[in-house]
Amino acid sequence: MDALGRLFDVSTGWSPVDAQTAQTGKRVSLKNARGCTIVVIKAAGTAGDDHSYDLQQHTASSGGTTADLDIVSAYYLKQETTLDGDETWTKVTQTAASEITDAGAAGTSAELEQILVIEVDGAQLSDGYDYISLNSGGEGSNAQLSTCIYLLRDLNVQRTPANLVAPLS
Repeated sequence: MDALGRLFDVSTGWSPVDAQTAQTGKRVSLKNARGCTIVVIKAAGTAGDDHSYDLQQHTASSGGTTADLDIVSAYYLKQETTLDGDETWTKVTQTAASEITDAGAAGTSAELEQILVIEVDGAQLSDGYDYISLNSGGEGSNAQLSTCIYLLRDLNVQRTPANLVAPLS
């Protein structure tokens, strides 16, 4: 059996987009997975247009109640002027919060290409909350592409990819 469907499923938070416009991340359910690895990939941009992110939890696939998910005490980051595969991961720590501001670069994150990873364990959600999303703040006035992918992991039921439950279910 392939890893897709056995170890993980994939969904989108937001498709590649110009990040100068704030992005409301799509929701994904943790009912069928024990956790989610959130991956954000960002192109280099203009100084001062530093990215910010906000992790949310929800009680429904749409509507319902939304609240900050204040669990981000660490995230992982690869960054360089040009990502070319020779980077190593850096663990960035912060006081637990739902927000990440200026990811790991002390005022220069906009100028770097980045891969940012946030780990969410389903047990970290508040009672009654089964869905998560990651939002991106509007990042200045200059074009800067980014995308967000959710990797649902530790699936409760393993299936062939064609038979996986939809990530919003």
